[in-house]
Amino acid sequence: VQLQASGGGLVQAGGSLKLSCAASGSTFNHAMGWFRQAPGKEREFVSGISWTGDFTSYADSVKGRFTISRDDAKNTVFLQMNSLKPEDTAVYYCATRVGRLKTSSWEYDYWGQGTQLTVSS
Repeated sequence: VQLQASGGGLVQAGGSLKLSCAASGSTFNHAMGWFRQAPGKEREFVSGISWTGDFTSYADSVKGRFTISRDDAKNTVFLQMNSLKPEDTAVYYCATRVGRLKTSSWEYDYWGQGTQLTVSS
């Protein structure tokens, strides 16, 4: 599975942006996740969704502001980000793994190239 993340950019604090992650190949039985990495910091889990879409998970820092969804017909997962804050600035990566939704980056097998989000204050 190859992943292509897109949708990053520069946005003012309080604004919104939607990231997309297109997968080549079937994502049947694949959980999808979004992670981010800010300069000088470790990669951290942001959000994930089970392969059925029935289960989602969010980092505490983004709960209530970010929404993850998937469109399996298009093999695409989305991350709608609202009420953005400067601390959301990071490179955002999508990732996928076979099986259950997990929140640890080391449990994901395939990664996209990352898309930069910059939130100005």
